[in-house]
Amino acid sequence: MRRLVEGLAASGLIGLAAAVLAGFLGAFHGAGDSFAVFRPQAAILLLVASAAVWALGLRRLALAGAVLAGVAGLTVAPHLVQGAQASGQSIVLYQKNLRFRLEDPVLITADIRASAADIVTLQEVNSRTRPVLDSLADLYPTRVTCPFGGVGGVAILSRWPARPSTKDCLGVNGVASVILDAPSGPLHIVSAHLSWPWPHQQPVQVETVLPELERIDTPTILAGDFNMVRWSHTLRAFAQASDTAPAGPSRITLPGRVIWPGLPIDHVLTPGGAGTTEIRPLLGSDHYGILARIPETALAPHATRP
Repeated sequence: MRRLVEGLAASGLIGLAAAVLAGFLGAFHGAGDSFAVFRPQAAILLLVASAAVWALGLRRLALAGAVLAGVAGLTVAPHLVQGAQASGQSIVLYQKNLRFRLEDPVLITADIRASAADIVTLQEVNSRTRPVLDSLADLYPTRVTCPFGGVGGVAILSRWPARPSTKDCLGVNGVASVILDAPSGPLHIVSAHLSWPWPHQQPVQVETVLPELERIDTPTILAGDFNMVRWSHTLRAFAQASDTAPAGPSRITLPGRVIWPGLPIDHVLTPGGAGTTEIRPLLGSDHYGILARIPETALAPHATRP
């Protein structure tokens, strides 16, 4: 009986270790990022399993599991910290997945107005959620919309005018792009809605978008529902292609139910990760909003890529 217990415990630990390791292989296959989504949970379970295996006397296996759990935790921990408060003039961006089944747009519209945002990035824009855009036309005369699957498209709203011929839809779908005449100079804004990760179409979507991002040499802010965590290969690839980094700490933006906490899959990426973020309420959506304050100094033309 003891051998059976030891075998089951060791098998469980090895399985959890394999899941954690798989999450580091997103650069080689989309399945790696699918595992990366659950890295914190898998690392915690692996640590618990290591303690159980240690108690059974399998010390070397337990130590290896604990070390791997620690390494996995260290790759997540830096993303949980808020950066320094922005000083001086800042640009304010409001990011929100509206939820394609939104019943009443009034609460979200009021929150956007109250935020005094300069730029708004939205996802799941359809016939039910379009009133949000229309009711904000007085504040945000610049509008860019692009399609995305059956749940509704993506949009960018701005107080500032767009540079001529810069409104664009990148990749196969789900990504809107524009270069604005901002106070700090030309500013590239992207609103993104990525598909669910492998085995869904996220890898294909990413592959078509990244080359287009790499061609833009203007300071960039990306915001959206990426359906992916920031310690994944996908988010690192987006950051590298746009010369940005995630701003603020990683927070749960798609809440779970009962004992499941939810997923941190909505992000704002800025040059150097500059700026701070705060969470906005659901207000009828199934995603929390993000309000980001990005210092203008980080967006000046001198911040462009060489």
